Amino acid sequence: MGTALLTDLYELTMAQSYRDHGKTGTAVFSLFVRSLPPERNFLVAAGLETLITKLEQFRFTADEIAYLGTLGIFSRDFLAWLEQFRFSGTICAVPEGTVLFANEPILQIEGPLPEAQILETLALNCIHFETLVASKAARISAVGRGKSIVDFGFRRAHTSEAGIAAARAAWIAGFNGTSNLEAGKRYGIPVIGTMAHSYVMLFDSEDAAFRAYQSSFPDRAICLIDTYDTLACTDTIIRLVREGVPVPGVRIDSGDIGMLARDVRARLDAAGLPGIRIFVSNNVDEYSIDGWLSSGVPIDSFGVGTHFITSSDAPFLDMIYKLVEYEGTPRFKTSPGKTTFPYRRQIVRHHRNGILAYDEVVRTGKEMVLGLLEPVIIDGSLVRPLPLPDAIKEHCSREIISLPVPFRSLEKQLYDVRIQR
Repeated sequence: MGTALLTDLYELTMAQSYRDHGKTGTAVFSLFVRSLPPERNFLVAAGLETLITKLEQFRFTADEIAYLGTLGIFSRDFLAWLEQFRFSGTICAVPEGTVLFANEPILQIEGPLPEAQILETLALNCIHFETLVASKAARISAVGRGKSIVDFGFRRAHTSEAGIAAARAAWIAGFNGTSNLEAGKRYGIPVIGTMAHSYVMLFDSEDAAFRAYQSSFPDRAICLIDTYDTLACTDTIIRLVREGVPVPGVRIDSGDIGMLARDVRARLDAAGLPGIRIFVSNNVDEYSIDGWLSSGVPIDSFGVGTHFITSSDAPFLDMIYKLVEYEGTPRFKTSPGKTTFPYRRQIVRHHRNGILAYDEVVRTGKEMVLGLLEPVIIDGSLVRPLPLPDAIKEHCSREIISLPVPFRSLEKQLYDVRIQR
């Protein structure tokens, strides 16, 4: 499947009209989030690799040109131009994994106006979703106090590709692994899994189920203990270990998880088994993690699914792609509540003792001021290979550590972003 039709109709109708009226000069578009949701103190930039990968394949095939011709909208001249379409402009972007705030450009696209316009929908689609879920994942990780957090979200993702993209975004934003094999293969993310209730229910007893699983996977038997009676099953685990059956961990997936985790830990410790880890899942999010850990609930690992992959408390960002400059002259909106700032911009970040102090969003000319935005594509060609997910993860970790401590909490904070008018 090609990528050129992954756009909205009006991108092409505008592009044709621009060409009809000689509006083919150099334009600059800025992609940014106008305001943060109340539930977010910061964003984590993500999706650039997806965008660049799709852009490298952005060609109108003969079949796609034929389809556009059947719409009866486009001129032959414009369709002929689309047949030769290649993005020839420049893209500057903040590195993936970078912490950002409202009104700070995530990327800027510069090129002939029709070309840059056509990329709007694709750019928003790639950057919006991955930034959304990376920001959610970073927020979850920030309250996790070093505990292991695993992406369990694929089955609740809106599409399979969304699930894979979210696993990557979660990995770079601080998660420790994923349950999804394709994401593990594609991006080198550690894959982690336990067992389902169906496995336990198939056997005549939990004892038989756990023995069978352990015989198949001697070092990976994370036993699901809440199918029938969690505390009674904990006693079964204790008996198995005493009989020489290794059990590295147990998982709780239902009930009052905080109370059950305390009781399970107490029973295991009383039996002299402090090394058995407790893994919990079932509608886990940053609020439940923070609540459990703040009250001392003894949980070692979290499986996070639905609330992460749908970013349930903030399911979208007010992300926009706006024309800010054409042929060197400013372009901006003045609509109430939707005012934009003209000219290409750069983000200059200021630290105090290694911690973020404030940002400036400054106007800049063709020679970019040194800042967060870096050239990724120049004259249609990739400047350098994109970083691997592990390198992005390290960068993101440094970014999160540089945030003032209150910004890593669940309490609302407002960061100082100074915008040059």
